[in-house]
Amino acid sequence: MQDIAITEEKPLLPGQPNPAKDAEAAARILLDQGQEHSIETPHGLLHVTLHGTSNTRRPAILTFHDVGLDSKSCFSPLFKFEEMQEIVKNFTLVHIDAPGQEEGAATYPMGYAYHVCACVRLCVLGFRTVIGVGVGAGAYILSRFTMAHPDSVEGLVLINIDPQARGWMDWAAQKITTLTSSLTEQILSHLFSQEEMSANADLVKSHRDRISKAPNLINIELFWRGYNSRRDLIIDRTSNFKCPVMLVVGDQAPYEEAAVECNSKLDPTTTSFLKMADAGGLPQLTQPSKLTEAFKYFIQGMGYMASSVMTRLSRSRTTSLSSSYSMEGERERSRTLSQSSQGGQMPPSPSHTMEVSC
Repeated sequence: MQDIAITEEKPLLPGQPNPAKDAEAAARILLDQGQEHSIETPHGLLHVTLHGTSNTRRPAILTFHDVGLDSKSCFSPLFKFEEMQEIVKNFTLVHIDAPGQEEGAATYPMGYAYHVCACVRLCVLGFRTVIGVGVGAGAYILSRFTMAHPDSVEGLVLINIDPQARGWMDWAAQKITTLTSSLTEQILSHLFSQEEMSANADLVKSHRDRISKAPNLINIELFWRGYNSRRDLIIDRTSNFKCPVMLVVGDQAPYEEAAVECNSKLDPTTTSFLKMADAGGLPQLTQPSKLTEAFKYFIQGMGYMASSVMTRLSRSRTTSLSSSYSMEGERERSRTLSQSSQGGQMPPSPSHTMEVSC
């Protein structure tokens, strides 16, 4: 049986491009803030939800969820968080659901291939640029899109990213796991570490119940299989992302080591690394206050919302910023910068690593 591939090959859309239809679809995305739209594409219905302002002078914030989640279950707690409303009021939010992952989606046929970059491209058409926010599989997908369309993406926030393809050992382990574990348990082990499953049983149980009872479980399986057949992201310090990147991972997350390794390969002058203490695989759900504050710093570093007042992180005495760099790949030094309690301070430079223990 052949695995389903997440496809990014060019051209992104099959056949000859149709600018008129693409413009029409992009216009539909821009209609009615706060409304949900189902847009017909060559790859199936694309479900998109918009919130925030219609100010097109700033980049839109475009989100992509992880496997086993949809845009609501993945991002609602973060973007409905009280201190996030300052950002929501100043940017357009575009929440994308991978085809077939939204509530009430029709069952997709076995053998369906996810042309996810084509879906993202369609959503971006209505905006000058976007700031991508992805979790897990969504982080991988937005990374692929950014590499293919660097001029469309102004910044990236990648939560719990694993840029590496499955190796032979991983492939064999996955095949064995498929025989011994249900799809729900496989996805839970992707979303949560073993430590987190024991320490946060209520959260894990809520997601177990939601996934196991999902009417579109076949679609979830297709997305899961597609993500597991992904290719390596080719990342190095000389030819990678052309925009600022913030990597986020919890110290109890299942992909902590993968995120740390990814950070080591990125350009330190344009990359921020946020490692959150006492956080697991879904920090946007469990610690939205910390992530909101870090996101504000990131946006300020891009030149937006310069007058925004920092609250939690800037007041915390247990937060430190360690900036590090290497010379000739060997020499490294780091220094800890204490933050003042005054709001409106300048954000840290993109090369900082933020160790959040508050």
